[in-house]
Amino acid sequence: MKKQESGEPDLFDRTILGSVLHSFYNGIENIFEIIAKNIDREIPTGNKSHQELLHQMASENSYRKEIINEALYLELRDYATFRHFYRHAYSFQLNWEKMKPLVDNLFEVWKDTKDSLENFINNS
Repeated sequence: MKKQESGEPDLFDRTILGSVLHSFYNGIENIFEIIAKNIDREIPTGNKSHQELLHQMASENSYRKEIINEALYLELRDYATFRHFYRHAYSFQLNWEKMKPLVDNLFEVWKDTKDSLENFINNS
C-alpha cells in the first residue's frame, strides 16, 4: 500500500479499501436478507430498508431470538453508513480518518458477526 507523506494511503489505495469495506458489508447484509426472507418472512422495504434490516437482526421476534447484540449492531451500523456513503461518493471524497477505524476493525467485526451467526444456527 502506497503512503502519502502524511502516512495516509493514497487515492488508489483508499479506493481499493473503500471497495473492500463496501463488499464486506454487502455480504453481511445479503446474509441478513436471507434470514429476513426465510425465517422472519419479512424483508424491510422503502427508503430506510437497510437500516431497518440491521435493526431487525438485532431484535427478537416471534420466529427467532436476536441474531446480533447491541454492540455488534452499533459496529455494523458504521459499516452500513460507510457503504451508503461509498455508493454515492467519488473516490477523491474518501476520508482516511473516517475509514481507518473500519479497516482496522474489519477482521474483528467479521469474527464477531460470524460467531453470532454460528451461535444463531447452533441454537435454533
